[in-house]
Amino acid sequence: MACVVIVGTQWGDEGKGKVVDYYAGKADVVVRFSGGNNAGHTVVVKGKKYAFHLMPCGALRGKQLIIGNGVVVDPKVLLEEMEMLKKDGITPKLMISERAHVIFPYHRALDEAEEQFKGKRRAGTTKRGIGPCYEDKAGRFGLRMCDLIDREIFKEKIEHLFPLKERQIQIYGGKFDFTKEQLLQEYNAYGEKLKGYVCDANLELNNAIDSGKKVLFEGT
Repeated sequence: MACVVIVGTQWGDEGKGKVVDYYAGKADVVVRFSGGNNAGHTVVVKGKKYAFHLMPCGALRGKQLIIGNGVVVDPKVLLEEMEMLKKDGITPKLMISERAHVIFPYHRALDEAEEQFKGKRRAGTTKRGIGPCYEDKAGRFGLRMCDLIDREIFKEKIEHLFPLKERQIQIYGGKFDFTKEQLLQEYNAYGEKLKGYVCDANLELNNAIDSGKKVLFEGT
């Protein structure tokens, strides 16, 4: 095993969690490289069930974990999963790419508004803001983890972006009750808790591969 990639080739729920957990036992590094908290990988260890939406499954095996730049991160969900592990005495060895994009409340509001707007042609999304966050990434509007952990840059970008997102939601006929001040307060707190995990994950991953470590790429 040098690098192994596990992906689903259907519509999800193929049982990837069990397969990923098996291969994680053989790996040195486990990398989540795509998707967001719309995914759900379930692993059972010693009779206890763990459902991961963002955290790579290798967390239960003490492996080095990387959330790559292709993932869209809901910091609230990630922190909840970290807390769940800590309650069981597990401290995940986690790195988060500084270039991973961040899901905000306006992404979730847009997701719901777009679905309602499409009517019968709606995609049936999880309404967790995944698609709108990727739209921002492609459109160069997105905020990344490196922005989230820098309060000045984060505030400057939110000041510029927030009116645009409010307008987009209104156009689709949606509602958004979150204020800019609420968003800044909540996400500054998330950034403070996560800043110690944010790094140049690409460099760390390439170094791991170059040094001959076994790397498992966990897809959605």
